[in-house]
Amino acid sequence: MDLKERERYSRQLVLPAIGEEGQRRLGAATAAIVGCGALGSLQASALARAGVGRLLLIDRDFLELSNLQRQWLYEEDDLEIDLPKAVAASRRLARINSHIEVRPLVTDLNPSNIAELLEAADVILDGTDNFQTRYLINDYAVERSKPWIYGAALGTYGVTMPVVPGRTACLKCLYPEPPAGSQPTCETAGVLNAVTAAVAAIQASDAMKILCEGPAAVQPRITVLDLWEGRIRQVEQPGPQPDCPACALREFHHLRAPQRPPVVLCGRNAVQIHERGALDLAELARRLGPLGEVRATPFALRFRTGSYELTVFPDGRAIIKGTGDPGVARSLYARYIGN
Repeated sequence: MDLKERERYSRQLVLPAIGEEGQRRLGAATAAIVGCGALGSLQASALARAGVGRLLLIDRDFLELSNLQRQWLYEEDDLEIDLPKAVAASRRLARINSHIEVRPLVTDLNPSNIAELLEAADVILDGTDNFQTRYLINDYAVERSKPWIYGAALGTYGVTMPVVPGRTACLKCLYPEPPAGSQPTCETAGVLNAVTAAVAAIQASDAMKILCEGPAAVQPRITVLDLWEGRIRQVEQPGPQPDCPACALREFHHLRAPQRPPVVLCGRNAVQIHERGALDLAELARRLGPLGEVRATPFALRFRTGSYELTVFPDGRAIIKGTGDPGVARSLYARYIGN
């Protein structure tokens, strides 16, 4: 480290938990953040400020005004220029710490790209909002023996735990199946921005501990908190379960899935569809122009018709806003984009 870096990280260099060797390891490490919303944007900021050398920011979505209440990296100006979250986050992080590498990936994490996107990661942080993506991360991490850190927040409640394959229970150990029935979302139940910050801060701390000292150093515990009620509780995290489909049976169903199913997006009245491969957005804009309002950026095309808005990405993925019904979303996709 040169003198400028020593000054930047001086408060970490004097921490016995980090010190010079820990700071060197942070600088040589790669962290992947899946989802750049309320959890992921704070995780990214904390790790960038701490000097983690390379950040992979994976997010499939664009900013909305309601995001600014709790998604820490974004500003009103980012909405005006209609940026994807991963791109807006990377631009802000470049202004925070120009000495690290930040790679924005505007894509949906799925079975076909997860190995390529996460191969270089030393630790994976969960900033997602759905169990399908978490199960996919869990399958990949257990198969590849990569540590990852689960987190979730809703209302004033939050929960987080580290997953160290071979040492701790994984997500499948504790939740073999996703919650049944309709679940509350941040749109219906609300969310306190302080609770997302608290969960993300714990996740970032665990990530730094893993990067500085190795996966074996992280404490196996599940942290549950309700900030409004002032309750924070930690319980011992069990080890791998003998009947776990992932840890014990090595059955990685989510990783081997042939096609990503439609995803109902948390609190968005929207569904993500991925029915086909790469698209020519310029040609699609030409076709859709007579049928409704079309707005194109280098990152995506937005098409509005009636009460629906379709955001279409170059890889063929689309987010259909205005419905939470996968059947309706698929019908709109087929009608305007094709199969």
